[in-house]
Amino acid sequence: MSAEFSLLTIMCYDRYVAICKPLHYGTLLGSRACAHMAAAAWATGFLTALLHTVNTFSLPLCQGNALGQFFCEIPHILKLSCSHSGYLRETGFIVVSVCLVFGCFVFIVFSYVQIFRAVLRIPSQQGRHKAFSTCLPHLVVVSLFVSTAAFSDLKPPSISSPSLDLIVSVLYSVVPPALNPFIYSLRNQELKDAIWKMMTGCFSRATTCLFSSAEYSLCSPFLAQPAF
Repeated sequence: MSAEFSLLTIMCYDRYVAICKPLHYGTLLGSRACAHMAAAAWATGFLTALLHTVNTFSLPLCQGNALGQFFCEIPHILKLSCSHSGYLRETGFIVVSVCLVFGCFVFIVFSYVQIFRAVLRIPSQQGRHKAFSTCLPHLVVVSLFVSTAAFSDLKPPSISSPSLDLIVSVLYSVVPPALNPFIYSLRNQELKDAIWKMMTGCFSRATTCLFSSAEYSLCSPFLAQPAF
């Protein structure tokens, strides 16, 4: 979760620099800077996951070890624990993670305020539309991630159920990472041309195969007759 939100923050910074500081884009977001930011995001996610994993593995379970979930989420594991110190330690880790995520969220909101102010100053309608279309996929993924993660953590216990928890968990932990490469790559014209070429090639091969099969089925009765 922290790694995904860190990557979304980096993508937001990419759009901020591209729209608000286009002349400095090559300097601020070179290949080395992108590699460093991606490495920092993955390192943060790995360290956070490692701390949570080590702590949850050390928790003594006094209510069995079976979870009615597809994911071993921390709140469900804590319900099975009978260690007060381990519970407090895990709560501290969660608070630190929430603070990091909240800092990234504030940065995203501040960046988009600056982006919208810069876009509204663009004189041409075509330029404004292009800038908004560049930011829209990122906003969709961020909104989906934040809304589902917040609902998963803040929903009241009265509406909690295993099936609902599973759906919400999939929405914020599986769907955004799966959509990221697809949504952002669709901005690449070469990729769109390759997808269109692949689709037209498959359609032409299917059409050729269909007509060949139909022709063969029409000719097969004549071919089956013996020659005199």
